[in-house]
Amino acid sequence: MTANSRCSAAEPPGLETQRREIESLLRECELRVGDSWYVVEHRWFEQWKEFVETGDQNSPSFPGQINNTELFEDLDSYHLKERLVENEDFVLVPAEAWHKLQAWYGMVDGQPPLERKVVDLPSTLKVEIYPVEVFLCLHSNIENVITAEFSRADSILSIQKAMCQAFSVPSSSECRLWIKSLDSSCERLRNVHMSVLDACLSSGMTVIMETRNADGTWPSSRPQIMRNSAEEQDSYRGQPGVCGLTNLGNTCFMNSALQCLSNTPPLTEYFLQSSYLEELNFTNPLGMKGEIAEAYADVIKQMWSGRHYSVVPRVFKTKVGHFASQFLGYQQHDSQELLSFLLDGLHEDLNRVKNKEYIELRDADGRPDQEVAEEAWRNHRRRNDSVIVDTFHGLFKSTLVCPECHKVSVTFDPFCYLSVPLPVSKERVMEVFFVSLDPYAKPVQHRVVVPKAGKVSDLCSALSEMTKVPPTQMVVADVFNHRFYKIYNADESLSCILDRDDIFVYEKREQQQQQEEEQVLLALYLRERSHYRDYGSGSSSYGTTLFGHPLLLNVPRSSCNEEALYKLFLQRLARYVRLPDPSEELEEEEEEEEDGKEELYKTQTNGVSDDEEQEDAEKARPSQTELCCGDTPANSQSDGNATVEPNPDLNHVTLEHLDLTTNGSQNQTEPLGCANATDCVESLDACRDSSRTSDTSSEPPAEQMPQPCKVTEEEKEEEKLEQACSPTVLANEQPAKRRACRKKRKSLFTIQAVNSNGMTERGTKDGGSIVSFSSQPYVAIDWDPEMKKRFYNENEAEKYVKHTSMEVPQQQTTVQLQECIELFTTVETLEEENPWYCPVCKKHQLATKKLDLWSLPEVLIIHLKRFSYTKFTREKLDSIVEFPLRDLDFSACLLRKNLSNGEPLSRYDLIAVSNHYGGLRDGHYTSYAKNKDNGQWYYFDDSKVTYAREDQIVTNAAYVLFYHRQDQIRKPTLPAPDDITSCKAEDTELGSAASYFNMETE
Repeated sequence: MTANSRCSAAEPPGLETQRREIESLLRECELRVGDSWYVVEHRWFEQWKEFVETGDQNSPSFPGQINNTELFEDLDSYHLKERLVENEDFVLVPAEAWHKLQAWYGMVDGQPPLERKVVDLPSTLKVEIYPVEVFLCLHSNIENVITAEFSRADSILSIQKAMCQAFSVPSSSECRLWIKSLDSSCERLRNVHMSVLDACLSSGMTVIMETRNADGTWPSSRPQIMRNSAEEQDSYRGQPGVCGLTNLGNTCFMNSALQCLSNTPPLTEYFLQSSYLEELNFTNPLGMKGEIAEAYADVIKQMWSGRHYSVVPRVFKTKVGHFASQFLGYQQHDSQELLSFLLDGLHEDLNRVKNKEYIELRDADGRPDQEVAEEAWRNHRRRNDSVIVDTFHGLFKSTLVCPECHKVSVTFDPFCYLSVPLPVSKERVMEVFFVSLDPYAKPVQHRVVVPKAGKVSDLCSALSEMTKVPPTQMVVADVFNHRFYKIYNADESLSCILDRDDIFVYEKREQQQQQEEEQVLLALYLRERSHYRDYGSGSSSYGTTLFGHPLLLNVPRSSCNEEALYKLFLQRLARYVRLPDPSEELEEEEEEEEDGKEELYKTQTNGVSDDEEQEDAEKARPSQTELCCGDTPANSQSDGNATVEPNPDLNHVTLEHLDLTTNGSQNQTEPLGCANATDCVESLDACRDSSRTSDTSSEPPAEQMPQPCKVTEEEKEEEKLEQACSPTVLANEQPAKRRACRKKRKSLFTIQAVNSNGMTERGTKDGGSIVSFSSQPYVAIDWDPEMKKRFYNENEAEKYVKHTSMEVPQQQTTVQLQECIELFTTVETLEEENPWYCPVCKKHQLATKKLDLWSLPEVLIIHLKRFSYTKFTREKLDSIVEFPLRDLDFSACLLRKNLSNGEPLSRYDLIAVSNHYGGLRDGHYTSYAKNKDNGQWYYFDDSKVTYAREDQIVTNAAYVLFYHRQDQIRKPTLPAPDDITSCKAEDTELGSAASYFNMETE
């Protein structure tokens, strides 16, 4: 065989030339990451070297075709043998040398070239002889597995392309890869531009590829969809983009923001066309590793697949909470705050700038605005370049003026949305109920105008003009659930009173200057006793329920005893509490009739049972019982020898010792004894000894004295109580005499000392209860259900009248969007919390600041600042902002008047609105949006979607507005739906979706 016949088709150069060229390449070629080198069997290479050194083309040492057979385990798989050693089993030649040798000598048929890559291993560059061997399969067919080898320097994208080719997946399909480790755990390969080495992909792992479903979901994470059957969901074909979002629990704020962004055409088309895949930025330290962008893309593709009534954005919600802890959990949040985070997160995840350079910002220093603006925008784009910047970013001019040296600082700053203030009224309309001292006058509802930053005293002054009652004789209280939620001081701010609070203003008696006796402001609650003991509370007392409207009345301290209070309360409730007729029998029943019922109406003060009272009273010292049951004068001795009068309580209800102090200081205290203020108590006083210490001027005539009667079990219990309260008086008193005094009238109600919640508290000292009050005492009158039914007129108690001020319709405040924009560009002084550092004065100054619009983006987001937070007030402004649906013209607002040729116009059309209903502490978010394909407006309320008319969109709930510049708006590609014309838009649900949606409220 001749030399020529031994060679490949390419005519090789001379042997000396071959030797010189290959040796030069081997000597000069350096290892560079990613370069290819080739493995050549050592024996063949040594024979080639011997051949070229002979210089004889006909030498018997001719090597023949390149043959690596000795390097393979078998010739079927062509797997390399394990533990091959360089320069013993093989040699490495650079790619250029390999191509020359292959061209000169050819290769044994069927053998693959052993190409290997240079990889950057820790602390060294090395040609990897053994690549990573992985198993490849599709998510849809896990059983069909193939084996492939990849260099550690290869990108994940190269694996994806190899899999698409191996499994005949169209290159246009959107794919994503997962790696399954030897321990069966799976992890997503998010960054397809990452190398195999950086992705920690090693031999033996399985790479699984999935392709996106037609409905926008992924096979590995298809969300649960609300449907009646799989067939219905799979067969559903709706208008793309007209898709609800399930409320996961207070996530309406997120759903509203997503619907507005979903109906922003340039952004949605960017994601639907999968343009984001090429721009995912996994290395940006300010980003979210591409996860927010991918999660958002998944939601958008599902919403615009046209195959869902509603999508469950659970994965997106989880990602948002992971990267923004303020959105963790399921509390209500602000849709604009979520929108701000999302736009910033998408921008950083899709930022085309991989390495941000440091740029020092320069002040204008007298340069022309045009020059400074162009420089600022150019610098901004050098660090920020994404679809978000392309679509939403504009530029405004900021001018700061030092109040001291008058230094003017001008900068141009980018913005993503405009937060414009609403004109705030300095006045506020409040609705209150005025309760007169006249017991027969019904409460009157008034509507008053007060300063928004005013005090409670301003409310009293405004009400005084209508009622002619001096403001000093008014007490303002918030009534909630039949009790006083708060009683306000005159100097408290009105900002702590919400519009929805029920505010009552009570008239109190004028405090005469010559009047020496102190007046006590008493809070009165109404309670109804249940027929059964409240065993569930761990107490043997009867349960009580608050009802009706509480009252505030000032009482002389001397009248703070049960007898006087009973009469006073009867007088105060005269409008709706009927006094018993003389003919009506309200006497206590005798033993024969009441033997089975006597326990039913017994109650105890503070939940202490009768036996406990008896036992505790026996242990009590005289001085203790005097404090509990006697009206002891200030100069009396407490040595146990003083004589006190026992005042029997018909129903065993005692008004415990009221520690009535004023302004928190301890004053002379006059206890309220155990007396029950009824006619029988007064008649009983006449039967008693003369050893009493209280005033006897209120005793009734003798003809009102009850006649002797039989003794009941209840009376026996009262005897025990009286003996316990005052043994020195009752020890020698004859039972017959006392029984004769027992036939008496029954009281309409009993009086009990309570706390501010209307609850009777159990005491802890000496087995009894001592209720201590500071500046505001509370008492309750307890009604037996039968007595309440007979003598308390519930309908009359609830009646009120409306003042003429209520007839004047409240004017709904309306402002124009243009006014809000003008306020945005108005000069303002910086707040103390945010001063500006003046470079001339070398200190922080409260400079004046003015913002002006310089350039506007393609999509302009306008945030209406409805939530106002200041030092003094927190409120939501419900003003109607009238905003145009078409032709919003900013030409008058732009600082730059002369636009060069080709620059966009400044006219905008509305495309979406985020709405907020409710107040500061609660609320619900919805949205209106215009579909880019058919031009129809829709109303999105979580998972419920309905048609909307244009005249429904402008409301006082509008919170965030989305405008699209007219020169970028494309005409709808589909006609408007036909069925909307045949019925009312507000009642039209989309297709048969009504059976699948339940409106979720918060």
